[in-house]
Amino acid sequence: MKERRYSLVDRVIINLDQGLATLSQAPLTGNRVNPAAGVEEMPMTVEEKRLVQGLMRVNHSGEVSAQALYQGQSLTARDTALAGSMKQSATEEVDHLVWCEQRLRELGGHTSYLKLFWYAGSFLIGAVAGVCGDRWSLGFITETENQVVKHLQGHLQRLPVNDLKSRAILEQMKLDEGHHATVALEAGAAELPGAVKRLMRWTSRLMTWASYRL
Repeated sequence: MKERRYSLVDRVIINLDQGLATLSQAPLTGNRVNPAAGVEEMPMTVEEKRLVQGLMRVNHSGEVSAQALYQGQSLTARDTALAGSMKQSATEEVDHLVWCEQRLRELGGHTSYLKLFWYAGSFLIGAVAGVCGDRWSLGFITETENQVVKHLQGHLQRLPVNDLKSRAILEQMKLDEGHHATVALEAGAAELPGAVKRLMRWTSRLMTWASYRL
Protein backbone atom coordinates (compact mmCIF):
# COMPACT_ATOMS: atom_id res chain seq x y z
CA MET A 1 0.00 0.00 0.00
CA LYS A 2 1.31 3.42 -0.96
CA GLU A 3 2.26 5.57 2.03
CA ARG A 4 0.16 8.68 2.39
CA ARG A 5 1.99 11.97 1.84
CA TYR A 6 0.79 14.78 4.10
CA SER A 7 0.64 18.41 3.05
CA LEU A 8 2.24 21.14 5.15
CA VAL A 9 -1.19 22.09 6.52
CA ASP A 10 -1.84 18.45 7.47
CA ARG A 11 1.49 18.24 9.26
CA VAL A 12 0.86 21.51 11.13
CA ILE A 13 -2.52 20.21 12.33
CA ILE A 14 -1.03 16.86 13.35
CA ASN A 15 1.75 18.57 15.30
CA LEU A 16 -0.73 20.92 16.96
CA ASP A 17 -2.78 17.93 18.10
CA GLN A 18 0.34 16.22 19.43
CA GLY A 19 1.36 19.40 21.23
CA LEU A 20 -2.01 19.71 22.95
CA ALA A 21 -1.78 16.08 24.05
CA THR A 22 1.72 16.66 25.44
CA LEU A 23 0.65 19.71 27.46
CA SER A 24 -2.70 18.29 28.57
CA GLN A 25 -3.32 17.66 32.26
CA ALA A 26 -5.01 14.37 31.33
CA PRO A 27 -2.74 11.33 31.85
CA LEU A 28 -1.13 10.06 28.64
CA THR A 29 -0.81 6.42 27.63
CA GLY A 30 2.60 4.99 26.79
CA ASN A 31 3.49 2.25 24.33
CA ARG A 32 5.64 0.22 26.71
CA VAL A 33 5.20 -1.02 30.26
CA ASN A 34 6.61 1.33 32.87
CA PRO A 35 10.02 -0.07 33.98
CA ALA A 36 9.03 0.72 37.57
CA ALA A 37 5.92 -1.47 37.39
CA GLY A 38 6.29 -4.21 39.96
CA VAL A 39 9.21 -2.50 41.70
CA GLU A 40 8.54 -2.12 45.40
CA GLU A 41 8.08 1.39 46.78
CA MET A 42 10.62 1.84 49.56
CA PRO A 43 10.28 4.40 52.38
CA MET A 44 11.96 7.78 51.93
CA THR A 45 12.34 10.80 54.16
CA VAL A 46 10.48 14.03 53.40
CA GLU A 47 13.72 15.58 52.15
CA GLU A 48 14.47 12.62 49.90
CA LYS A 49 10.97 12.66 48.44
CA ARG A 50 11.24 16.38 47.76
CA LEU A 51 14.56 15.81 45.98
CA VAL A 52 13.09 13.08 43.77
CA GLN A 53 10.06 15.22 42.95
CA GLY A 54 12.38 17.95 41.73
CA LEU A 55 14.52 15.55 39.68
CA MET A 56 11.52 13.88 38.04
CA ARG A 57 9.95 17.26 37.32
CA VAL A 58 13.16 18.26 35.51
CA ASN A 59 13.09 15.01 33.53
CA HIS A 60 9.42 15.50 32.65
CA SER A 61 10.22 19.01 31.38
CA GLY A 62 13.03 17.54 29.32
CA GLU A 63 10.62 15.08 27.74
CA VAL A 64 8.12 17.85 26.98
CA SER A 65 10.98 19.64 25.22
CA ALA A 66 11.99 16.45 23.42
CA GLN A 67 8.47 16.06 22.03
CA ALA A 68 8.52 19.65 20.80
CA LEU A 69 12.00 19.34 19.28
CA TYR A 70 11.15 16.20 17.31
CA GLN A 71 7.82 17.61 16.18
CA GLY A 72 9.43 20.86 15.04
CA GLN A 73 12.17 19.01 13.21
CA SER A 74 9.82 16.54 11.54
CA LEU A 75 7.70 19.47 10.32
CA THR A 76 10.61 21.08 8.46
CA ALA A 77 12.67 17.98 7.55
CA ARG A 78 13.37 17.77 3.82
CA ASP A 79 13.73 13.99 3.69
CA THR A 80 10.39 12.25 4.25
CA ALA A 81 12.13 9.10 5.55
CA LEU A 82 14.01 11.23 8.07
CA ALA A 83 10.77 12.90 9.14
CA GLY A 84 9.29 9.46 9.72
CA SER A 85 12.31 8.42 11.78
CA MET A 86 11.95 11.52 13.93
CA LYS A 87 8.29 10.75 14.49
CA GLN A 88 9.25 7.25 15.61
CA SER A 89 11.77 8.65 18.09
CA ALA A 90 9.14 11.10 19.34
CA THR A 91 6.75 8.18 19.86
CA GLU A 92 9.35 6.39 21.97
CA GLU A 93 9.93 9.59 23.94
CA VAL A 94 6.21 9.62 24.82
CA ASP A 95 6.93 6.62 27.05
CA HIS A 96 9.47 8.69 28.97
CA LEU A 97 6.97 11.52 29.34
CA VAL A 98 4.35 9.11 30.70
CA TRP A 99 6.74 7.37 33.07
CA CYS A 100 8.00 10.65 34.55
CA GLU A 101 4.47 11.96 35.01
CA GLN A 102 3.32 8.72 36.63
CA ARG A 103 6.23 8.84 39.06
CA LEU A 104 5.49 12.46 39.94
CA ARG A 105 1.88 11.55 40.68
CA GLU A 106 2.99 8.67 42.89
CA LEU A 107 5.24 11.04 44.84
CA GLY A 108 2.51 13.68 45.17
CA GLY A 109 4.44 16.11 42.98
CA HIS A 110 3.44 18.24 40.00
CA THR A 111 4.80 18.88 36.53
CA SER A 112 6.56 22.15 35.78
CA TYR A 113 4.36 25.24 35.62
CA LEU A 114 6.63 26.41 32.78
CA LYS A 115 6.07 23.46 30.45
CA LEU A 116 4.19 25.56 27.89
CA PHE A 117 7.25 27.81 27.68
CA TRP A 118 9.58 24.81 27.33
CA TYR A 119 7.39 23.33 24.60
CA ALA A 120 7.06 26.52 22.56
CA GLY A 121 10.76 27.33 22.72
CA SER A 122 11.85 23.79 21.87
CA PHE A 123 9.41 23.52 18.95
CA LEU A 124 10.83 26.71 17.47
CA ILE A 125 14.41 25.47 17.92
CA GLY A 126 13.52 22.15 16.30
CA ALA A 127 11.84 23.84 13.34
CA VAL A 128 14.85 26.12 12.80
CA ALA A 129 17.21 23.12 13.00
CA GLY A 130 15.15 21.38 10.32
CA VAL A 131 15.25 24.42 8.06
CA CYS A 132 19.05 24.49 8.31
CA GLY A 133 19.19 21.07 6.66
CA ASP A 134 18.77 17.43 7.59
CA ARG A 135 22.43 16.82 8.47
CA TRP A 136 22.41 19.74 10.90
CA SER A 137 19.07 18.63 12.28
CA LEU A 138 20.50 15.16 12.91
CA GLY A 139 23.57 16.75 14.48
CA PHE A 140 21.30 18.66 16.83
CA ILE A 141 19.56 15.41 17.82
CA THR A 142 22.87 13.66 18.44
CA GLU A 143 24.21 16.43 20.65
CA THR A 144 20.91 16.82 22.50
CA GLU A 145 20.66 13.12 23.27
CA ASN A 146 24.31 12.91 24.33
CA GLN A 147 23.75 15.76 26.76
CA VAL A 148 20.59 14.09 28.05
CA VAL A 149 22.49 10.85 28.73
CA LYS A 150 25.02 12.77 30.85
CA HIS A 151 22.19 14.60 32.60
CA LEU A 152 20.42 11.32 33.44
CA GLN A 153 23.64 9.81 34.74
CA GLY A 154 23.94 12.76 37.10
CA HIS A 155 20.38 12.23 38.33
CA LEU A 156 21.01 8.52 38.88
CA GLN A 157 23.92 9.43 41.12
CA ARG A 158 21.75 11.86 43.12
CA LEU A 159 18.78 9.53 43.64
CA PRO A 160 18.28 8.20 47.16
CA VAL A 161 19.49 4.63 47.47
CA ASN A 162 15.99 3.45 48.43
CA ASP A 163 14.26 4.90 45.37
CA LEU A 164 14.40 1.85 43.13
CA LYS A 165 11.31 2.87 41.14
CA SER A 166 12.74 6.15 39.87
CA ARG A 167 16.06 4.44 39.23
CA ALA A 168 14.41 1.82 36.99
CA ILE A 169 12.74 4.57 34.95
CA LEU A 170 15.88 6.66 34.51
CA GLU A 171 18.02 3.66 33.59
CA GLN A 172 15.67 2.75 30.73
CA MET A 173 15.45 6.38 29.61
CA LYS A 174 19.23 6.55 29.51
CA LEU A 175 19.40 3.48 27.27
CA ASP A 176 16.76 4.87 24.91
CA GLU A 177 18.37 8.30 24.64
CA GLY A 178 21.74 6.76 23.85
CA HIS A 179 20.10 4.70 21.11
CA HIS A 180 18.46 7.80 19.59
CA ALA A 181 21.84 9.55 19.51
CA THR A 182 23.42 6.57 17.74
CA VAL A 183 20.61 6.37 15.16
CA ALA A 184 20.97 10.08 14.34
CA LEU A 185 24.76 9.81 14.08
CA GLU A 186 24.57 6.81 11.75
CA ALA A 187 22.01 8.64 9.59
CA GLY A 188 24.61 11.28 8.74
CA ALA A 189 24.58 13.82 11.54
CA ALA A 190 26.90 16.81 11.17
CA GLU A 191 29.20 17.88 14.01
CA LEU A 192 27.78 21.04 15.57
CA PRO A 193 30.05 24.06 16.18
CA GLY A 194 31.40 24.37 19.71
CA ALA A 195 29.51 27.62 20.29
CA VAL A 196 26.19 25.89 19.52
CA LYS A 197 26.99 23.05 21.92
CA ARG A 198 27.82 25.53 24.68
CA LEU A 199 24.58 27.42 24.07
CA MET A 200 22.65 24.14 24.28
CA ARG A 201 24.33 23.29 27.59
CA TRP A 202 23.54 26.74 28.98
CA THR A 203 19.90 26.45 27.92
CA SER A 204 19.70 23.00 29.50
CA ARG A 205 21.06 24.31 32.79
CA LEU A 206 18.49 27.12 32.78
CA MET A 207 15.64 24.69 32.20
CA THR A 208 16.95 22.35 34.89
CA TRP A 209 17.22 25.15 37.46
CA ALA A 210 13.75 26.53 36.75
CA SER A 211 11.92 23.19 36.41
CA TYR A 212 13.36 21.85 39.66
CA ARG A 213 11.80 24.78 41.51
CA LEU A 214 8.71 25.45 39.42
